[in-house]
Formats: sequence, C-alpha cells, structure tokens
Amino acid sequence: MLKIKYLYNGNNFDCMKDRLHFNSKTIHGGQTPDKAYGAVMPPIYQTSTYAQSTPGGHQGFEYSRTHNPTRQALEKSFASIEEGTHGFAFGSGLAAMDAVLKLLQPGDEIISTDDLYGGSYRLFTKIFEDFGLKFHFVPMHATKHIEAALNEKTKLIWLETPTNPMMNIIDIKAVVDLVKDKNIWVAVDNTFASSYIQQPLSLGADIVMHSATKYLAGHSDVVLGALVVKDDALAERIGFIQNASGAICGPMDSFLTLRGIKTLHVRMQRHCENAATIARYLKENPKIDKVYWPGFEDHPNHDIAKTQMKDFGGMLSFVTKGADYQAAIKIVERLKLFTLAESLGGVESLAGHPASMTHASIPKELREKSGVVDALIRLSVGIEDVRDLIADLEQAIG
Repeated sequence: MLKIKYLYNGNNFDCMKDRLHFNSKTIHGGQTPDKAYGAVMPPIYQTSTYAQSTPGGHQGFEYSRTHNPTRQALEKSFASIEEGTHGFAFGSGLAAMDAVLKLLQPGDEIISTDDLYGGSYRLFTKIFEDFGLKFHFVPMHATKHIEAALNEKTKLIWLETPTNPMMNIIDIKAVVDLVKDKNIWVAVDNTFASSYIQQPLSLGADIVMHSATKYLAGHSDVVLGALVVKDDALAERIGFIQNASGAICGPMDSFLTLRGIKTLHVRMQRHCENAATIARYLKENPKIDKVYWPGFEDHPNHDIAKTQMKDFGGMLSFVTKGADYQAAIKIVERLKLFTLAESLGGVESLAGHPASMTHASIPKELREKSGVVDALIRLSVGIEDVRDLIADLEQAIG
C-alpha cells in the first residue's frame, strides 16, 4: 500500500507528491495550503499589482501579468498531472498555441496533421504563414507521411491525438523517435484525451498543449489554455513569451480550472464509460453508416491507442446511412439532451456539426479529403445517465 507522509506545521505543508498516483495528483499535485491562513483551496488573488517594501523588494509577486498566486497554483497543477516540470496558463488554447509558434523564426517549417482542429488551422494559415512560417498538413496516422515531409527547415511537429473530429490516432513515441537528435520539437494537443488518459511528455514529447476550457476545467464555464514542458531552457523561453505577449488568464478563471481539475479523474471515467456505450449503440444501429471511436478493434491504429492511452475518451463522430448535409442538420436540431453547441469536454453532452461549426474555416475540399464530410456529426459525451443519452439519440435519428 502507498504510504504518504504529511507534515504540517503552521505555514509548511509537505506531501510526497512525486509518489502520488494520478487520481491524487489532480487534488494535491503541486498544491499547498495558502500561507496566510491555511486555506485548502488557493484564494482568488484578484489583484493587478503587489506592494513592495523597497524598489524590487517584493514577496515573489510584482505584477499579475507576470505572476499571480492563483494562476501559479494552477500552473503547478498542470505540470503535476502531465508529468512535467513547468506549466503555463493562457487566456485560451489558441493563445497557448500562439506562444509555441512564437518560438520559431521566419523560414521555419512545421508539420501537422491533415485533420486538424479548424481554429488551429486558421491560426497556422491565416496568421503565421504571413510571418514566414511554412506548414505541411499530412495524414499523421501513418508516420511515413511525416518522414516524407521532413527537411532541414523543419523545426516543429504539431499533432493532435485523437484528432478532431475524425478520432485518428497518432503514435506519439514513433514521431518522437523519428525526429530524435534532429533539433525538432514535438508538440501534442492533448485536449481530446486529457491528462487522465494520455501523458505525451512521458512518451518523449517536448510540449503538451490543452484547451483547458474542455476536459481540464470540465464545466463549460471558463476559457483557458495550458502548456506543459520538462526542459528548463524551453520553459524559460515560453515564460518570457507568456509575460512579454501578455495572453494570460485571470485569477477567477484560474480558480475555476483548478477546481475542475480536482474532479478530472472521476469525470473522465464516466465520460469514457458513456462514450463506449454510445459508440457501440451507434455501431449496431442499422441507420448508422460509420462510427469513429478509437475503442473499436477495427479503428485505425487501435493497437496504438491501447498502448499510449489509458482509455478511449469521451469523444466520437458518426455518419448516418445515405445522410447528406440537411439530414445531419435535422438530427442535431432534434436532439434534446445533447446540446447543439461549440466546444466539448463539459459534464453536459454536446453535439456539433464540424463542417459548419468547428471546422468551417477549413476549405471544403481539404475538409472532405480528411473525412470531415457534410454529413459528419461529432458528439462530446457527458456524464449524464447513458440511458437518457441513448434515448435522445434514438428519437433524433428516427
């Protein structure tokens, strides 16, 4: 049995956090009671600045763009649950991505997946291409396509796994091994899996990104992004960009996200259980043509998913037989318990139509080439009673 020794005397609280299992890290990882009064939850330090006894004489905090105690507590939690050493909190997931891309120079090249989240694709092509970065979008579920795109100018591999919304699985370790000793960073958008299911840094990745808006916060009440790294030099550069560019999150959002992380493990267990049940229901439904969920044995790279993931997640996509754009729209409009909305990862179930919502910024021909057809419907399966969710799907599909 794991024995944990707690030492608490006044303002000092020491827990052997390096030995904690994940479910305990979500609650205790990187956390200490507040030094002022011993508050168990970090207070919301709603302040922009901090008193100094003399110029430069402060208690570790001087301006909240640079550091804030509430945000710092969240960043320590990020690092703990991702098996990293440095965490960074941003105003959104895209702000976190923006910081990573600012590590690069004009002329650098980036390889990413061809079924990328639409917002990421927009940031890459509509913003950073204008600053001289070049992007290659390839089907990353086969590592050979990444290898074919590599050249001496490649500086970053940006991947999602599972991908949004096709649920493609990319072999993180294989990608890491492919670029080993090539001075190329591997960054993983871990939003769909969450830290509970997958920890890319442990597989050799250099950077992990989350839209913490989703599973980490978990309650659809905050917009926030995260980066986690292990390398001190890389952390120093990201920290400089975070402060200099200023795309930080506020203390209230930090507090809400930290609160959400404390139940991440129990929420994810139910997300995964419900999604598995719904995926199997849809696959057996004669009105459904295709279901994309990495838990199926015939899903591409299912064996890799079993190896690098703890479970198969709460996300899935499907297409009805003979369905077209209008048929898909009617289904999502008829849903009652599933809410038609952007985003994912909250306790409530959401349904989306990627072609007209999350991936509308990607040209139609590129969307369809990667499988994001007009008839595709994406589900973020919540933690409600799965019987009610299936009943809702049943009446909506007809």
